[in-house]
Amino acid sequence: MLALMETMTARHQITTHPDWYEPFAISLGIRVGNLVFVSGQAAVDERGDTVGGADFDAQARQAFANLATVLSNAGSGLEHVVKVTIFVTDMAVIDHVIELRREFFTPPYPADTIAQVASLARPEWQIEIEAVAVVSGPA
Repeated sequence: MLALMETMTARHQITTHPDWYEPFAISLGIRVGNLVFVSGQAAVDERGDTVGGADFDAQARQAFANLATVLSNAGSGLEHVVKVTIFVTDMAVIDHVIELRREFFTPPYPADTIAQVASLARPEWQIEIEAVAVVSGPA
């Protein structure tokens, strides 16, 4: 029983090479049992440089691409997301965010929270997406 509990509670870091968040002491994701918790993903490339400039769509697509990469490295995918939190710096993009959710997620759509924030970690970021997903198979 103890071995089962250790397996269910052991934390496994999810990363990429290079890991765009490592310089900031942030894990891209953590897997515990059959769940993966993904840190907020923004419009950064593999070097941690912001992409998309002032283009919200380009930033959002990069954030979703990063989310998909981290999930894939955890043995999951966008289709397995059960909870997503989307932070935006301007709620005027809500209709576009809804379109993007329909494009990147599949029914049944994940539970979702969207919130407008005054700013994100970098002043040029317009969107950040964090998620919880299920994973099948051993950790």
